[in-house]
Amino acid sequence: MSTSSLTYKDAGVDIDAGTALVEAIKPLAGATRRTGTEAGLGGFGALFDLKAAGYKDPILVAATDGVGTKLKLAIDANRHDYVGIDLVAMSVNDLVVQGAEPLFFLDYFATGRLQVEQGRILVAGIAEGCKQAGCALIGGETAEMPGMYAKGDYDLAGFAVGAAERGTLIDGSGVQAGDVILGLASNGVHSNGFSLVRRILEKVGLKPSDPAPFEPGKSAGDALLAPTRIYVKSCLAGVRAGHVKALAHITGGGLYENVPRVLPKGLAAEIDASAWALPPVFAWLKSAGGIAASEMARTFNCGIGMMAICRSDDADVLAELLTQHGETVVRIGRVVAGNDIHARVENLSAWDK
Repeated sequence: MSTSSLTYKDAGVDIDAGTALVEAIKPLAGATRRTGTEAGLGGFGALFDLKAAGYKDPILVAATDGVGTKLKLAIDANRHDYVGIDLVAMSVNDLVVQGAEPLFFLDYFATGRLQVEQGRILVAGIAEGCKQAGCALIGGETAEMPGMYAKGDYDLAGFAVGAAERGTLIDGSGVQAGDVILGLASNGVHSNGFSLVRRILEKVGLKPSDPAPFEPGKSAGDALLAPTRIYVKSCLAGVRAGHVKALAHITGGGLYENVPRVLPKGLAAEIDASAWALPPVFAWLKSAGGIAASEMARTFNCGIGMMAICRSDDADVLAELLTQHGETVVRIGRVVAGNDIHARVENLSAWDK
C-alpha cells in the first residue's frame, strides 16, 4: 500500500492559483467603486449601504443570468475579453426595464482547471460591464472543479441587485392602445441564439479565425462576439424624465416573446420589420442558415436590443433624449388592441431582399 501523501493540487485544484486570481482582480473590482460600497474582495460577504447611495424608501430588484453557448464560441476563438460584459449586460438590462438603478454585481466563474490570466481577462470584462452600468463589482466566486468541465471549458453566471424608490418602478400597467414603440439598436447578436449561430458556422465550415463575410476587417469570432449593449444609463434617463411607460429587453424569444411581458391584458405590440434595415450579421445568418424571416424574429434581436413604449406625444422627445445618451433610435411600432396575439411582426418580407 502506498504511503505517499496526496494534496488538493494532485486532485486538480490549485489553491495558489485561486489566491493569485483574487489578487489580480482586486484592482479591477476596485475600479467599479461607487457610493454605497467600497467594492472590497476577499471577505465572506459584501456590504452595500442603501442610505449612503441616497435611497430613502427603496424597493430592491434582483436579476440573474448567464451568457449561454456564446461562451463556447469565445473558448473556440480564444477571446475572453468580451463575455464578461455580456454577463453584466444580461442582468442589468433586466433591472432597468423595471426602472431600477443597478447597484452591485456578483459573478460566479467555474472551470475545470483555473488559468489565472484567463480568469483575470474574464473579470476585467465583468468590471468594464459594471462601469458601463454604473454598478459595483462587490464579490463573486471562483470554482475549480476538475472532472466537471472538459479541458478549456468554463461557465459564467451573474447576479445583479438594483433599487428604485417606492412608487417609481415601471411595470407597463399604464400602457394603452396608440402608444408608440421605439427600438434601440443592438450591437449585434448579443447573447441569445448562439446554439443556432454555432450550427450555422458548422454548416458552412466557417471557423472563428476566418474572415467575417458580413464585417470586413474582422474575424468571424471577433465580429460575432461583439458584447451585448448595456442600456442602463440611457433608459434610466428616459424613465426619470417621465417619458417611459414600459421597457422590454430583447433576449431569448426575440421580437415576439419579450414585449408582451410588459403589456397589460388585452393589448398587443404591432412591429414593422421594414422600419429598420436588418444588420449585416443577421442578413448573413439568415442567408447562410436558410432561416425564415419569422424564425429570425423569434430567435434573435435582429438589430433591436431594447424597446421603449411611450405616449405618442412623447415619442420625439424620448427618442431625442435616448439619442443624446448614445443610442440609435427608430420608431418601430405601436400598441394596439389584441386579445389573442400579443406581438405581431409585419413586413418580414423586407428582410428577404
